[in-house]
Amino acid sequence: MEQYIVTGMSCAACSARVEKAVSGVEGVTSCSVSLLTNSMGVEGTASQAAVIQAVEEAGYGASPKGGQEQSKEGGLDSLQDSLKDRETPVLRRRLLSSVIFLLLLMYLSMGHMMWGWPLPSFFEGNHVAMGLAQLLLTVIIMVLNQKFFISGFKSLWHRAPNMDTLVALGSSAAFVYSTYALFAMTDAQVKGDADAVMGYMHEFYFESAAMILTLITVGKMLEAYSKGKTTDALKGLMNLAPKTAVLVRDGAEIEVPVEQVKKGDIYVVRPGGNIPVDGIVLEGNSAVNESALTGESIPVDKAQGDSVSAATINQSGVLRCEATRVGEDTTLSKIIQMVSDAAATKAPIAKIADQVSGVFVPAVVTIAVITILAWLLLGKDIGFALARGISVLVISCPCALGLATPVAIMVANGVGARNGILFKTAVSMEETGKTAIVALDKTGTITQGEPKVTDLLPAEDVTEGQLLADAFHLEQMSEHPLARAVLDYGTQKGVSSKKVSAFQALPGNGLSAVCEGVHLTGGSVAYISSRTALSDKVKQQAQELADQGKTPLCFLRDDRYIGMIAVADVIKEDSPRAVRELRNMGIHVVMLTGDNRRTAEAIGAQAGVDEVVADVLPDGKENVIRELQKFGKVAMVGDGINDAPALTRADMGIAIGAGTDVAIDAADVVLMKSRLSDVPAAIRLSRAALRNIHENLFWAFIYNVIGIPLAAGVWIPLFGWKLNPMFGAAAMSLSSFCVVTNALRLNLFKLHNAGRDHKRKDAIAVDIISDNSNNKKEEDNKMTKTIHIEGMMCGHCEAHVKKALEAIDGVAEAQASHEKGTAVVTLTADVADDVLTKAVEEQDYKVISVE
Repeated sequence: MEQYIVTGMSCAACSARVEKAVSGVEGVTSCSVSLLTNSMGVEGTASQAAVIQAVEEAGYGASPKGGQEQSKEGGLDSLQDSLKDRETPVLRRRLLSSVIFLLLLMYLSMGHMMWGWPLPSFFEGNHVAMGLAQLLLTVIIMVLNQKFFISGFKSLWHRAPNMDTLVALGSSAAFVYSTYALFAMTDAQVKGDADAVMGYMHEFYFESAAMILTLITVGKMLEAYSKGKTTDALKGLMNLAPKTAVLVRDGAEIEVPVEQVKKGDIYVVRPGGNIPVDGIVLEGNSAVNESALTGESIPVDKAQGDSVSAATINQSGVLRCEATRVGEDTTLSKIIQMVSDAAATKAPIAKIADQVSGVFVPAVVTIAVITILAWLLLGKDIGFALARGISVLVISCPCALGLATPVAIMVANGVGARNGILFKTAVSMEETGKTAIVALDKTGTITQGEPKVTDLLPAEDVTEGQLLADAFHLEQMSEHPLARAVLDYGTQKGVSSKKVSAFQALPGNGLSAVCEGVHLTGGSVAYISSRTALSDKVKQQAQELADQGKTPLCFLRDDRYIGMIAVADVIKEDSPRAVRELRNMGIHVVMLTGDNRRTAEAIGAQAGVDEVVADVLPDGKENVIRELQKFGKVAMVGDGINDAPALTRADMGIAIGAGTDVAIDAADVVLMKSRLSDVPAAIRLSRAALRNIHENLFWAFIYNVIGIPLAAGVWIPLFGWKLNPMFGAAAMSLSSFCVVTNALRLNLFKLHNAGRDHKRKDAIAVDIISDNSNNKKEEDNKMTKTIHIEGMMCGHCEAHVKKALEAIDGVAEAQASHEKGTAVVTLTADVADDVLTKAVEEQDYKVISVE
């Protein structure tokens, strides 16, 4: 998407006009114009010159965002420059000057005429002089606010009238009529008709012409200030960007601007310093405050090999790091770009306001003309009729309609960014709240994504410490993921390393080693059973652990059973609560995983999901999502490359921030904290934003529905209600301000407060396991073979075997089970047994037979 800065827009009618003009350019596939940030996003093959020309022909100005001049300063500086509030200071000065001259005008017109306030002696009885003074003061105020007239009449000339057109027409009509009355007064003065002179004195509307401009300027200033507040979150993120970095070059430390840091540079960060760019820790240990990016207040410990991100704060030790991402590739820059892009896009609900805004101003001008003519035909004088027409012009407000959606989207995006939830577009912000089904990946999403020790079950005459120490010494030479889990747990418990000898990986993936003269052995229940007799109690314990989705590892000391350690990919602490909150919101929760059904069912039960779909390949996940979409809008939550097809297929893809770049790129929403509890929080925020938009649109529409008939004088015959043009201008000024202020209330929204969630409705009738998962029976024309394998110990072993077999031509699917010691392959063509055997044994497992 190419982004542009658009100048000259003053209301929703302007943005609708620009959008329509650019959408008509050949090669443009989509165009979205944001009145809030005065920006435009264009997709397609059209050249920049063609796009800019279309904008200029529509009567506005445009320039590429991040053009040559801007790119010299860098992407963030360019964006920060585009968000800088230039309007408020200018409007403040203009308003101050206008108010000074308006007070003089009001003193002359109303203070003297209505309340008899004193005037200089040369005004005594000189009504023409008083009229001339009012004219001159009004002209000064009109010159100060000439922008309304330039923009309004220029837009009218291009047949694209906007809000400024309404203001300019209303003020001009009052001024022209008052000027006519002044000239008519001079004629009456020459003729000596004192009564006519006094009559014309009451026909002056100079103060209305000036007051309209001043009050609209008040509204514009309040609106500009409020709009500035909506981008505070984005500005705050940009202010976090460090300005300098301390690089190590030729053995010396030098401080350079952060723009000069290149990938591969070595930099040093001392306690209290900001990390300048994303990197990897080469030396040092420290605690880093990452709250700027994730919202987590607790510092994260960093050591050699850990990653660090720009704009986070080093709190304790000195870190020596290698730059891995610089400039616009840093995590901070990507967050800022996501929030900025979301502001530049348009939510589907905004189309309603756009359609109305496109015809709003012409319709209002038509109503004003009809109002004037109607009152004249009813016998009212020109002054009365003109006042009603002017009131219609100045009370009508397309701005409120145009701002209703973008301000709410921008504020909600800011709230999300501060809490580590990033919506890539306005569409994702709106659609996330409409989710009916959430599909969750298991590994890395519901679970931690790496094996952890869950249970220690020592034999009766062995302590937990003795069992853990022997297992630790045995496993320290192994690179297996299960061994890593035992080593990590032992390290946490303070087990010290001892030298072992004669280490070997035995057939069946058991382990053997000698430590201080003691022979240690470890492995699966099946393997250890072949070395020594296990009691029924031990076998029952192993079966119970397996039923819970855990992998039991048994250990021997000099061929004597000393206990069992269970290892599993443990569920994240907040996963059950997150699933419970989703279900309480009326959302059907499905878990998708490539793991075997026993493990999947165990994890699914712990998490509390509605449904489990196991043994699915990446393309199988995508097919499941496709089937789920028949029942409602589906959000897919995942973190790996294998989740990318499903994330793309889903109505809303939600990526866990700690996942792969591929998953993040394929998603519509990114959760920077890698917490599942942020999924209901994102849905909650989306629903709150949509509710706020509905409120804004309601008040914008109802304001005009009530205000225009009142201004036109519809209620005068019934109730005698009529609206002075000055009060109409004041009401118009406040309408946009109120809409923006209502959107700012979202800053107070509590994302993680589940107290106001909708109670669970009847569950969605979804049951895809029997028909749509990869567990279904194959068609009759497909055949299966069962391979009996020795050596598989866990889910990782199953994955290796599965991958090897499915790489063979003619194998449609392979289902491996380490508990059964089998792999069942589904064939679409005849595959020789020796081919299957070779594929398995190349993975260091032993094939017993093929059936």
